[in-house]
Amino acid sequence: MAFALSTRHDPGLHRLSRGESLTTPERVVILVIIGIVVALDVAGLILAPDADLIASLLSIAATAAFSLYLWSPLIATCALGVMLALSFFTGSEPETLLAAAVAAGLIMRLGWTALILSYVGVFLLAAGVIAYGDLKVPVNVGIYLIVATVAGAIGFALRMARARGRTLEQRLVEQAQQEREAVLAERRWIAGELHDSIAHHLTVVALHVQMLDDASASRTSQDAIRVAARKAMADLRFVIELADDGPRSAGMQTGDLAAAIEEAQGEIEAAGHRVLRQGDPRDERIPRAAEIILARIVRESATNILKHSGAGEVTMRLDVEDESIAMEIVSPLPNTPRRDLPSSGTGLGRMAERVLGVSGEFSAGESDGRWLVSARLPIAWERSV
Repeated sequence: MAFALSTRHDPGLHRLSRGESLTTPERVVILVIIGIVVALDVAGLILAPDADLIASLLSIAATAAFSLYLWSPLIATCALGVMLALSFFTGSEPETLLAAAVAAGLIMRLGWTALILSYVGVFLLAAGVIAYGDLKVPVNVGIYLIVATVAGAIGFALRMARARGRTLEQRLVEQAQQEREAVLAERRWIAGELHDSIAHHLTVVALHVQMLDDASASRTSQDAIRVAARKAMADLRFVIELADDGPRSAGMQTGDLAAAIEEAQGEIEAAGHRVLRQGDPRDERIPRAAEIILARIVRESATNILKHSGAGEVTMRLDVEDESIAMEIVSPLPNTPRRDLPSSGTGLGRMAERVLGVSGEFSAGESDGRWLVSARLPIAWERSV
């Protein structure tokens, strides 16, 4: 049949490999139409007593068989096939063939490949028998072929529209999920930025508040608290403006590694530690993205040193090679754990997440009686971005 060939190369034909189901509005429309047609057939049978009773009942049964498509297209099609075969014995071939032609719409809407091909074969066979058979009244089979083609095209169009609707619904669900994930990612990013900046300054403030009672260090602690508070406010504005996609003001964080190391050194030395630095943080081979990550690691490590480190020397070592950059920060272990300074407990995880996210290597733990934070970033990653 024409409708079975015209869309042969349509990608939508892949959907014919499995059956479909009717929507609730489609079920209601089909039942209403079936009810109207059956009512007209019954009325015609009552008003025309001389009509062929068997042929009329077969026509009514063929119409009622359409209701089976609401539950099983296979059973409904088989029922129509049986009625089409019986029509050859009752002389009602045209009426039953018309019902089978209309059924092409439901078969294309609901059926699968095997059922559709079986229907096409049986319909064409029946149409050929009727066209060339010895009937009392000649039948123009071409009309029924046209009806079947139009009905099938409508059914296939409804099927594709339903498929496109499901695809659109799925895309909307996926888009909504992506939006939710983006919101969550933004929230995690804001939380991480606040942790990496604000928590560091709060640690400095908390540390120097404890030193205010020392007259010899009071003035230095006051200055350190003032600077930390000012930087905390600047970092907070920075995060808020980034979250709002607003214009960035001057003096915001830039991820400058050298500045981060100098700032960390000053804060650690103010806490009573001697700092030993190795390596050049201004080495031109350090990519910008790697510099930002390393600056974050320096700041978080400085925060942890201020919170937890015992007395002793702190070493910051930076090794820049052609293929990778390695940083190690070594600090003394505490004699007793400190619990008087605020701690979020997420610092190490944040550092590891940043390094591993660019296929780097990260470790943090006790080594030879000292605390070692080690990070290695591949330069090749930055060049490939």
